[in-house]
Amino acid sequence: MELDRRAREQILAKVIRLVEEKFFDPHFDFARWRASVAEKTEQLLTCATADEFERQLHDLVAALRVSHASFFHQSANRVPSRLAIGATLHKCTTDGAAVWVFQDVHEGGPAASAGVRRGDMLVSVNGGPAKPPEAPTFAMGTTVPLTVRRSDGRTLDFSLEIPAPRTRKLPYCEPRIVSHSIPRPGIGLLKASVFPGAIGIDVARALDAAVSDLRQCRRLVVDLRGNPGGGIGGLRLMSYLTPAKLPVGYSLTRRRAAAGFDKDSLRKFGRIPASKWELVPLALRFAFAEKSILLVTEGLGPQPFHGAVAILVNEHTASASEMIAAFAENHLATIIGTRTAGRLLSAESFKLPHGYVLSLPVGAYYTWQGRLLEGSGVTPDVEVDLSYDALTQGVDTQLNAALDFLERPSVQA
Repeated sequence: MELDRRAREQILAKVIRLVEEKFFDPHFDFARWRASVAEKTEQLLTCATADEFERQLHDLVAALRVSHASFFHQSANRVPSRLAIGATLHKCTTDGAAVWVFQDVHEGGPAASAGVRRGDMLVSVNGGPAKPPEAPTFAMGTTVPLTVRRSDGRTLDFSLEIPAPRTRKLPYCEPRIVSHSIPRPGIGLLKASVFPGAIGIDVARALDAAVSDLRQCRRLVVDLRGNPGGGIGGLRLMSYLTPAKLPVGYSLTRRRAAAGFDKDSLRKFGRIPASKWELVPLALRFAFAEKSILLVTEGLGPQPFHGAVAILVNEHTASASEMIAAFAENHLATIIGTRTAGRLLSAESFKLPHGYVLSLPVGAYYTWQGRLLEGSGVTPDVEVDLSYDALTQGVDTQLNAALDFLERPSVQA
């Protein structure tokens, strides 16, 4: 596809208008953004190809320096690994060279299904080398050849079947939502890889089934590492951390922030529907209302693991999964791992001419105590880093730290 100057002007003009009218970040410097636009405009309109135009406009939007701000084409041909193949990458150094090593490989995702393992070193994607600092991207709806090196020195070739995205406005694959196991006697492990769907009915059902299967466990590890977030389904997981109905936090739109507000008077969301039939009245209640919303846990009652919960997080724990980690700081769980991504703004996707899409933050999220997590994230109570040796030898130092913590005599459910 080629774009003449007129087409590029139309796309750029709409991007500028949407940023000016819709974008919301409480601390944003619009003067800096406008100066950047003025500096880059002629270069954008005259760059050699449509691909180069897309890359440069993506970089301009990324200069907003907030999460969930991106410009891309609906063809979804440049999607990061955490969204496209259900896996995250960790930058490591070995033999004096920087390399990418697979860190979180979610069950049921394209990477895991092809045979990629945690600790595999990424050698190439589509026949081209893959080395830091540039992180590889993937085209959705395609088959991608990928080469890795195992810790035993073997080089393996895989063919990743990447599905087409369910929605062009938010391209991502959907690995297994929830998995669970019992790694040590009496300790359950519940892993949530993503929270798909705006309301999260399927997420809630999967969490209910996992908690039911782990009902004999009096200690619980919740693994949110590599979870990029998603919809409101994480509310069910937060509700399992406390017997009561407690305020979690609130979203705040640009209009409500400008007009002033009382957080106690915000419209409340405090229950995930049990069936899709309940979505109609829910939609009628929220669809045309002001989008500043107070989130409240569901009041699911006592659980056998209350008082003995550890939550695993890392730098790829983002968005809705960070909400859970921040809520757990209210003496509901011990957080173990590395600081979370700090990507927590409410976003909306807007269609642009010629098949392009602009994703922009339109609301800020605050914890009930008024803390803005965007750009800062959640710092663990117990910090446990990953090492190249641990990853390549299949040793999960963070999970082991959580299990050891829960086995302490002082930790009692």
